[in-house]
Amino acid sequence: MLLFIFKRFLWGIPVLLTVATLTFAVMHIVPGGPFDKEKRLPPEIKANVEAKYHLDKPIHQQYILYLYGLIRGDLGPSYKYQGRDVKDIIKDTLPVSIQLGILSLLISIAVGIIAGVIAGVRSDSFWDRLTILFAATGISLPNFIIGALLILLFSHFYKIFPPALWEGWRYAILPSITLGFAPAAYIARLTRSSVIDVINTDYIRTAKAKGLKDKNIIFKHVLKNSIMPVVTILGPLTAALVTGSFVVEYIFSIPGMGRFFITAVTNRDYPLIMGVTLIYTVITVAANIAVDIAYTCLDPRIRYE
Repeated sequence: MLLFIFKRFLWGIPVLLTVATLTFAVMHIVPGGPFDKEKRLPPEIKANVEAKYHLDKPIHQQYILYLYGLIRGDLGPSYKYQGRDVKDIIKDTLPVSIQLGILSLLISIAVGIIAGVIAGVRSDSFWDRLTILFAATGISLPNFIIGALLILLFSHFYKIFPPALWEGWRYAILPSITLGFAPAAYIARLTRSSVIDVINTDYIRTAKAKGLKDKNIIFKHVLKNSIMPVVTILGPLTAALVTGSFVVEYIFSIPGMGRFFITAVTNRDYPLIMGVTLIYTVITVAANIAVDIAYTCLDPRIRYE
């Protein structure tokens, strides 16, 4: 198992290199430059600015300089935020996005699995229809509508939670629910389908015929065997939630990494775009490795050679 994990980490290196290369190529293929949207600069000043960031060099030389900096752990300076390096921006914003993402992930897993199991066990009941409605609503409604409704209800009318900022645990409730609402709905739908498939298998019928209690059947047999599809999607889902959401962070004025990523795209801030993309890739690779480890814990029949 340790050898498998080590090999997966080694395979992560070419993945990071490929992502860095593709991102670098796309950023430079798109017409325009990072300073074209600024107030029109005199040619001499623009040339000096481009020389400062090595944008006057050929593309292949810029790529080599970028890879050399990446090996040294230097993601370069931000073009938009003068005087700040990309790694400093990520260092300041990533912990906020991680906190928001983990809270949202916990909410989505808890709500999604509980709702999906109840709906699957009680198929065609009121709870099943309610779960289907919840899943359809969560997948259909965009984040900004859910966030606005939560702010209107819990901040404006009832004044239970603050509407914005990131200054304590009470400030994290509404954005975490907003960000985790759609994943919870998707997990609930996936869990429901998986539970219905498992509960109709022969070994579950045998367990019922032996007189086992419904609670034991559900927790020891149904849940354990129907949770595998949910575990499969937790890798990319974790990466997506941990890296944050621009819409949610913008609505609740959260200083997270997702907000900086979107502004970096609009501002053609090449180093910041590539830095955030690499962080997303690292989290995705790590989350997928964690999913592979979880497989062996849930199903002892799975072995990695």
